[in-house]
Amino acid sequence: MKSLLAGLLLGLAAAATPAAAAPTKLTMYYPIAVGGPLTDVVDGMIKGFKTENPDVDVEAVYAGNYDDTRIRAISAIKSGQPAQLSVLFSIDAYDLIEQDLIVPFEEVATSEDDKKWLGSFYPALMANGKIDGKTWGVPFQRSTIVMFYNKDMFREAGLDPNQPPRTWDEMASAAKKLTKDGRWGLMIPTTGYAYWMFQCFAIENGKELMSADGTRTYFTDPAVVEALAFWRSLSAEKKVSPEGAIEWGTLRQAFTSGQTAMMWHTTGNLTAVKKEAKFDFGVAMLPANKQPGSPTGGGNFYLFKQAKPDERKAALKLIKYMTAPERAAQWSIATGYVGVSPASYETEALKQYGKEFPQAIVARDQLTVAISEFSTYETGRVRDALNNAVQAAVVGSKTPQAALSEAQATADRLLKPFQK
Repeated sequence: MKSLLAGLLLGLAAAATPAAAAPTKLTMYYPIAVGGPLTDVVDGMIKGFKTENPDVDVEAVYAGNYDDTRIRAISAIKSGQPAQLSVLFSIDAYDLIEQDLIVPFEEVATSEDDKKWLGSFYPALMANGKIDGKTWGVPFQRSTIVMFYNKDMFREAGLDPNQPPRTWDEMASAAKKLTKDGRWGLMIPTTGYAYWMFQCFAIENGKELMSADGTRTYFTDPAVVEALAFWRSLSAEKKVSPEGAIEWGTLRQAFTSGQTAMMWHTTGNLTAVKKEAKFDFGVAMLPANKQPGSPTGGGNFYLFKQAKPDERKAALKLIKYMTAPERAAQWSIATGYVGVSPASYETEALKQYGKEFPQAIVARDQLTVAISEFSTYETGRVRDALNNAVQAAVVGSKTPQAALSEAQATADRLLKPFQK
């Protein structure tokens, strides 16, 4: 009888004890478009977040490059699978808004601390994410395009290794001296992100490719056509760059193996170049023609609309954790991506790294002349048209004028419904 009573009391006590609340579950898709074992870095950040937030269970899913990640994340949402946040292209914002898939951060980041956090990022890195006065994307793995150059080859060619080219003319002249049998003076990728590389030339020639509201493009502006003609001239006339396509995915290896003395590439490859190069190399801002400049690039965090209120709050907590100055510094050192806030460069880790390896500071300094990456409504199809035009002109299958006229006609047709 006593044992029966004891068992009954124990059962009642257990029933009266509240069960531990189930953790809020988050699925985060993310891409990697540069070299290195960076999934390990992301996994480490997620582990640190879980330690501090045991009530949130995060599944971080590496999904390939940016296009692969967008497709996978959107497919998951449309098929009813849980996905609360993702790192996607900063230039995906218009498409994601059109598809009604994301919410502005202002709907979730409502406290004074949240608002202060939203204002803590570099303005140039926020430009792609701010549309119609709302913040749709928050910077995470962000970049500018920089010029990597082989200092040993500069010395061999009689060039000052501490004075990289500052103008198009200086770059072409240096590339001529650096080109010899089995080696090119300069390589700029034409596959992968041709539109992004071309945006550099257009900016440096004094013209932006799109309107601020994403409804118009200026591909046939004389300054834009002239910029593409200059890029084409590097291989066709000046003979300092190879004819044909130059692959985005293998250009870093071409540089580190000595096939080219200079290359334009994302700063997101900086750490990989540092590990692979067996020679003294420098990093410089891109050379100017009428003005200096580079587009920003890389990925932003987005909050998906279908997430429940508690999931949105947990997702915001995770994003704030991963963009905090300490993590932003860690990510910058691990990759070469820009620290997304001024505070990240005030951390001891990044201050010390910048002193030891000043190449890591160039992309940050270039933010003062950086503009938002090319993005419009119907951005995927408009961007494809521009990619095709740039590739056709640079390899010589079409003239710059003809190629850009075709791209402009496509953009006009696609963007007409969005023009007021």
